Amino acid sequence: MRLLWLLFFTGSWFLPTVAVAQSSVLYEPEVQASASAGLEALYDFQFARADSLFHLISEQHSDHPIGPCLEALTLWWTILLNLGDRSHDEAFFAAMDEVIQRSNERLSRNKSDFDAMFFKGIALGFRGRLRSNRRDWIRAAADGKRAMDYVLAVADADSSNADFALGRGLYQYYAALIRDKYPSLRPITAFLPSGNRRLGLQELIRTATDGYYMQTEAMYFLVQINYLYERNFRASVEQISWLRDRFPNNSFFHTLEGRIYAGWHQWAASDTVFTAVLERYKDRQIGYTPSMAEQALYFLARSRIVKDEPSSALTFLLSLEALTARLDTDSYFRVLGRLYQGIAHDLMGQRDQAVARYREVLRMKRWGSSHSNARRYIAEPYVAHQ
Repeated sequence: MRLLWLLFFTGSWFLPTVAVAQSSVLYEPEVQASASAGLEALYDFQFARADSLFHLISEQHSDHPIGPCLEALTLWWTILLNLGDRSHDEAFFAAMDEVIQRSNERLSRNKSDFDAMFFKGIALGFRGRLRSNRRDWIRAAADGKRAMDYVLAVADADSSNADFALGRGLYQYYAALIRDKYPSLRPITAFLPSGNRRLGLQELIRTATDGYYMQTEAMYFLVQINYLYERNFRASVEQISWLRDRFPNNSFFHTLEGRIYAGWHQWAASDTVFTAVLERYKDRQIGYTPSMAEQALYFLARSRIVKDEPSSALTFLLSLEALTARLDTDSYFRVLGRLYQGIAHDLMGQRDQAVARYREVLRMKRWGSSHSNARRYIAEPYVAHQ
């Protein structure tokens, strides 16, 4: 469902680069300079600097939808850093509603207002994305579709603009991916234009190479695609290295780097990354939230399991258990951590403790193959390197 929603949502990225036949705040040199610097600061988690630059734009355009849109970006990243925390949702939705309201006021005066269509599409896209993260699929899809409607309503697109290629590339890639890998969704996507994964990747690479506003977004999407779907290790490492070099304080990119190495069983590199993540969490560096520490502890434990060091793995897993005790729900890392506790006990020959952990997993929320693996190891002890 999240992939299907993304297919609709990609439309919201078409908006910034349609033909510049109309005047737009986006092409004012002062706005471009402040917005570009603000985005650079935002991605590097220099939130105070980003806020000051975005606030400057907001003051200069006090009744324009650009203000609440930009000023909500640090809030957006705060939510992304800990999706299990919903305490910021109301404020973010309110900000997007303000963007939509200001856009509607402009559209009531001029139904072809470029900036109104642009920012309303962006706000609907962001609102839909958060609703998707909250598994509010119906309203998320409605927001995504409305965002795309605004994309199609905007004036002729400027195909020479590299930023424009991002939205087109995302649509091309995910439209083809869904049809290739998720045949059960074909009836839902049958009415949508077909896609092409190769062409989609070419468009994304173009934006990542030559884009102005959307270069970082394009690089992030390329990392995700090459890591999750194309399974291209070399490209994943090259692209995440670009993001890490440019934004060394971004914990989201930092943990993604570690997951990439772990995904290809490069455990020495993974250990280096996640040890650094854990140290930054302990030092209370901005962005290094408990959820980031959970990932670090989990993957450090998995590395020790692979190295047949179950006692060391269990130390990390018990720290993970203590960290997730703050949660009211069974998070992914709490459940998988409990499963790996059982595995560690099995490797240490402590069969009763292992079975007890596996049975606990079966009483918890199912994440992926957690329940099937727990049943498997109840029936037969975990064996190293299986």
